[in-house]
Amino acid sequence: MSSTPMPSVPTTPRSPTPAITSASSSDSAGDYPELAVERTPDGTFRPQHNLFPGRFGIGPGLTPPEPGRYHLLGSLDCGWFRRQLIVRRLVGLEEAIPVEFLKSHDTDGWHIGHQPGGSIETFGYHRLNDFYRATTGAFAGRGTSPTIVDFEQGVVVTNDYHTISLDLETAWAPFHAAGAPNLYPEDLRPEIDLLNQQIFDDVNNGADKVLFARSRGAAQAAYAVFAARLADFDFRLTNRRYLLGHRLTDSDVRLYQTLSSYDVRYRPGIAAKLGDSVLHLRDFEHLWAYARDLFQQGFSDEDDQFHLGLIPSSRGTYYADDDLRGGSSFDGTSDWDPETELAGWSEPARRETLTNSAPYSGPGAGGSAELWRFGGRA
Repeated sequence: MSSTPMPSVPTTPRSPTPAITSASSSDSAGDYPELAVERTPDGTFRPQHNLFPGRFGIGPGLTPPEPGRYHLLGSLDCGWFRRQLIVRRLVGLEEAIPVEFLKSHDTDGWHIGHQPGGSIETFGYHRLNDFYRATTGAFAGRGTSPTIVDFEQGVVVTNDYHTISLDLETAWAPFHAAGAPNLYPEDLRPEIDLLNQQIFDDVNNGADKVLFARSRGAAQAAYAVFAARLADFDFRLTNRRYLLGHRLTDSDVRLYQTLSSYDVRYRPGIAAKLGDSVLHLRDFEHLWAYARDLFQQGFSDEDDQFHLGLIPSSRGTYYADDDLRGGSSFDGTSDWDPETELAGWSEPARRETLTNSAPYSGPGAGGSAELWRFGGRA
């Protein structure tokens, strides 16, 4: 495959720069009270710990998997929730783990959408926070998306988005569909764990670090890392179909969650802070083809495509949140054209013949992968 020029990656200014005085609505601590405690003194964004880091499995301190007993609650506006939905769909756990969607939020947290036999009818819980208060009476924060709840006890099992997908791939394996992909193979777990940490810090959370930064310097530094990591992955995927070669893994799901929503949800706010020179996904040739490949394999179902502004609802209307959509004035485009965008995602990816599975430069080089343990994994 012929080489192509790499997208230019911005550098962080050496001198201090003025604080940002305006921000997108997604940067409002009034809308998201937790942001007040998720910013460091120098204006960077550092997410809080998850309150309920429970794990599924068989053994002391673990929750045994049981089809139908646990519900997955979350918002399609949340990338962490979208990740779990992708894994749940890929391995065939749709019937084993019912889903309830969170619809909106206010100062008392997320509202639970009504559905037959759901939380409202079963427990009289209208808010996600009701599950949190039932689990710990001292809870005074706001429940987060995604959360898995025990539908027999009416309490939270876990809201740890880092490990939920890993448990769906392993502890729930006895309930996988026939022929389901092994997204967390044992021989690759140290590499997957390290790669997942890199994806989280620089890409998943990397975009949020830009959006939620409270100084221009912090936003520019975060964007420089974010763009550089995308360029690194773009090069890595030049002759590898997936991040770890020819095998689809949990790491691909984690990267896709941000790539698929970047142009429509993240870039507008980033461009509002840093200018319209902010890169598009299409500026990375191989990364864009890789994302299309996963999209065409069913990573985004109709609900996801609707929330990405690609297809209309059954009423013929498109998802409209002008603070998030790519058609806002933030990114310098006139209008978001769903048909054009969907056509772009449907362009042939032509990555089926890429077979390189040679180790990449990192992370995990120099024997460090053998030293790594993620999430208490034995």
